[in-house]
Amino acid sequence: MLENKKKDQMNIIYPKTLISTDEIEVYGKKEEDLFHETNPFEMAKKQIDIVAKEMGLNDNIKKYLKRVERSLIVSIPIKMDDGHLEIFEGYRVHHSTIRGPGKGGIRFSPDVNLDEVKALATWMTWKCTLLNLPLGGAKGGVCVDPKKLSKGELERMTRRYTAEIINIIGPDIDIPAPDVNTDPQIMAWIMDTYSMNKGRAIPGVVTGKPIEIGGSVGRESATGMGLYYVLEALCNKLNIDLGDQNVVIQGFGNVGGNIAKILYENGCKIIAVSDIYGGLYAKGGLNISKLLEWRDKKNYLKDFKDEHYKFINNEDILTIKCDILIPAAIENQITYSNAKEIDCKIVLEGANGPTTPEADEILESNGIIVVPDILANAGGVCVSYFEYIQDIHSYFWKLERINQELKNILVNAFEDVYNLSRKKKVSLRIASYMIAISRLAKAIELRGIFP
Repeated sequence: MLENKKKDQMNIIYPKTLISTDEIEVYGKKEEDLFHETNPFEMAKKQIDIVAKEMGLNDNIKKYLKRVERSLIVSIPIKMDDGHLEIFEGYRVHHSTIRGPGKGGIRFSPDVNLDEVKALATWMTWKCTLLNLPLGGAKGGVCVDPKKLSKGELERMTRRYTAEIINIIGPDIDIPAPDVNTDPQIMAWIMDTYSMNKGRAIPGVVTGKPIEIGGSVGRESATGMGLYYVLEALCNKLNIDLGDQNVVIQGFGNVGGNIAKILYENGCKIIAVSDIYGGLYAKGGLNISKLLEWRDKKNYLKDFKDEHYKFINNEDILTIKCDILIPAAIENQITYSNAKEIDCKIVLEGANGPTTPEADEILESNGIIVVPDILANAGGVCVSYFEYIQDIHSYFWKLERINQELKNILVNAFEDVYNLSRKKKVSLRIASYMIAISRLAKAIELRGIFP
């Protein structure tokens, strides 16, 4: 049972009457009928349905938003170092370019598939629209384990993938960025391949590049910094001292590592972190500085030795009792099957789509505040937009301006979401989607349907 004090506090965000999770029947299904693994694109469409019902959205607009504009599937033949041929499959998807060029990362992962990329492109649309950026939603990926490739193989694959999607990317069409298992070096290869085909340097084709060829200061830490600004704003609303909170973070890559570092430096006790092979837990707190040094030497957390630290797997880390839980790995981590075991005050979504709609209902009923991905982790796309502007104008900003502009945009977006959630008595996720969808719906209405 939740403590009455906790119920009262959480009722600020979820003013609806709290009910027992035992009474929940999710979307008309009993527990035994629910599947364990959710298709991410079906999840994204279900989120649209939920918000459309809350808004009374026009059925034609809803139908429009549940489809992507275009999906490109490409074959990527690569001659490997030993001379044999491998053919990888790649994707690039535009969900919406109604408000501007597509924007979204490229991930290299053996689990990449078309529906995942469609979902991620859809979420990018909402993220850009919620921040009121003049961009649309896009995403890309290659089904490959980059850790099994040599540097030469990785470069050849990246360049061939770029050549295959070259007709649907560009500064005025679609601007890729880093994502899972991609980095500034890979963005540099994409920029070079695109530029060589166009006959001139075009740094604005991608963001997240090295600073030496048109990248922006602050880009690498942007998502983590954005998470901090949003979390700080929420804690101020709830009269919570952020520095006194116990934090659990699933994911210790660019996003998870950066938010861990920022929170650790601001006095938070990080009691558990994990990477792809599991993580470490210590009731008294982890030394994040030492763990980041260990990670940066290409080591995994499971191999870090400290008698005060206990190994924990990626499933169990989500159910550790804490104040703030940050899922910063991949989608579909908090589901119907484990949502009842989540024991925290705030879930801050560092990953895209880490919580299923079924799990959302359970977390809400338990008074847990979920700060949705399209708001919480939007710092990356925000600073990518800054990089794009700097490239177009060939004028680059200092870090102080980057962080101040980032904070202004994210805190303003948070205020809009928070105020609407209270006014309409809905969750922060529903409020975020209501704002984003209403803006895109208005753009569709104004532009009309061609012909």
